[in-house]
Amino acid sequence: MLATHITEDDVASSRHGIDSITSSLHHVITRFFFASSLFHFFTCAFFTCAFTPILTLTSAAQSAPHTVRLAICQILVIDSDREGNFRRIEYALEQAQAQHAQIAVFPESSLLGWENPEAHHLAAPIPGPDSDRIAALARKHGLMIAIGLDEKDGDKLYDSAILVDKTGKLLWKHRKINVLPELMNPPYSQGKPQDIGIVDTEYGRIAVLICADTFTDAYVERLKSLRPDLMLVPYGWAALNDKWPEHSKELEGLVQRRAAQVQCPMAGVDLVGEMTHGPWAGWTYGGSSFVADATGRILLTARDRDTDLRVIDLPIGSRAPQH
Repeated sequence: MLATHITEDDVASSRHGIDSITSSLHHVITRFFFASSLFHFFTCAFFTCAFTPILTLTSAAQSAPHTVRLAICQILVIDSDREGNFRRIEYALEQAQAQHAQIAVFPESSLLGWENPEAHHLAAPIPGPDSDRIAALARKHGLMIAIGLDEKDGDKLYDSAILVDKTGKLLWKHRKINVLPELMNPPYSQGKPQDIGIVDTEYGRIAVLICADTFTDAYVERLKSLRPDLMLVPYGWAALNDKWPEHSKELEGLVQRRAAQVQCPMAGVDLVGEMTHGPWAGWTYGGSSFVADATGRILLTARDRDTDLRVIDLPIGSRAPQH
């Protein structure tokens, strides 16, 4: 058996070796946990970035059932009376705000009158001064606004409608497609069917058509394929005075059918007043605006041949099963 003599130098040397090994091991462990933390961080970041937009789009496409407080603004519109019509629009917005509405819906050609040839030189571009004034009213009264406006684009006149949010942002513009060219010379220029669409808003997915666009099955079917939560339709529904109130039944039936077809609530808002130009001069705009639910059941009917402002809590976001 060999006797081993361990000196203090040997002990010191051994301790130094152990300390060195311990330090190295600590360094390795620290690096391991640092690398593990980085891996966890980047893994989370990747999955968050990769999948969050998909979840956002899914929620936007399928609005949860809720109600929106809708104001039906059935106003008097006088041909070419821009300033008077603006005053009537603002008065309606004041009433809607007082009743805590969230969206205010107005008729077709609310500033210059429908099928008014003077609009060829009176109308403004969109965006432009008229739509800017509507945006300012939306901000002032804290309301989303859907309204029909004549639009000038170069030498063309469009029968358009806009949707403006409560901050005044222009969310959507629709140009009427089914323009009834026989009623004005030169007629309105036509919008394009492929431009039919919807816009995501704080109240759900909203679609805008204009009056006779809802006569055409193909346009309504295109809209249905986009699965809106709410349809807002400015109308210029006119007939000889002795045809009212019976003529309102045709508008009522149309709103019922189209709401049930698209499977979402629909507001069809008519004006009151009189046509002053063209082959229908002297015809009466009879009011009688309607709101229907997603099954086509009529929930609201406005006055016959009289101005009216009605506010309704409208359930949206619930759809019948697709067949």
